[in-house]
Amino acid sequence: MSELLDLARSVALEAAELAARRRREGVEVAATKSTVVDVVTEADREVERLVLGRLQDARPQDGVLGEEGASVPSTSGSTWVVDPIDGTVNYLYGIPHYGVSIALVEGDPDPLTWTAQVGVVVNPATGETFTAERGQGAWCGDRRLRIPEPPSLELALVATGFAYRAATRAAQGDVVTRLLPRVRDIRRQGTASLDLCFVADGRYDAYFERTLSPWDHAAGALVAREAGAAVVGMRGAAPSRDLILAAHPDLVARLEPVLDEVGAFDFPLG
Repeated sequence: MSELLDLARSVALEAAELAARRRREGVEVAATKSTVVDVVTEADREVERLVLGRLQDARPQDGVLGEEGASVPSTSGSTWVVDPIDGTVNYLYGIPHYGVSIALVEGDPDPLTWTAQVGVVVNPATGETFTAERGQGAWCGDRRLRIPEPPSLELALVATGFAYRAATRAAQGDVVTRLLPRVRDIRRQGTASLDLCFVADGRYDAYFERTLSPWDHAAGALVAREAGAAVVGMRGAAPSRDLILAAHPDLVARLEPVLDEVGAFDFPLG
């Protein structure tokens, strides 16, 4: 394990312990963001402060981009992209499917152009730790991850997620209605970072979503890619807010045109 991955993993595990402890103590909404259903808890903010402090102490020359407002410019050319608690609604309700996500990217902190170097996603509720390093593979704990051979499209278990804006959610619901008869089933568990790791581990056959922010997918996309998945964006672009689609390369080739056919790429993001 490289020094950078070791740092990301140790900080993520400490942050996960804090998040789990605060969950046991009780969680309430501290504020809303883009809409009334887009919530933040004080634990989100506290966990991000911990992560920011640890990373800045260890690597003061690196930048930091965090969901809850952490923004430190880079002088090294590298930036830590942090989601302190991905799946905050699950966290709020006590659903044991949320994650601490930390990635280190090279270049500007823009998913269209960055190169992810290391990624860690920890589920504090289960203790599962997913890690990846560019060119070195992906792991769940000490178990190496390799995505299995893909099923036919009609037997594919496909995960997705929904936006916070009501009109966008309605359009996404229409897409799912048209897609559902074409695949085995649909899953929506509410934590993009873990959804991508589940593709890496063969728990989903594919995952797609629109409207994600950089911190939602920075680490999980690297885990999926290092496990052998193709992780693509809209019509040949890199993954971004416009689209992320992850699956075995052969399944991406079959699923992408179907998503286009059912309107997954057509609705405005707002």
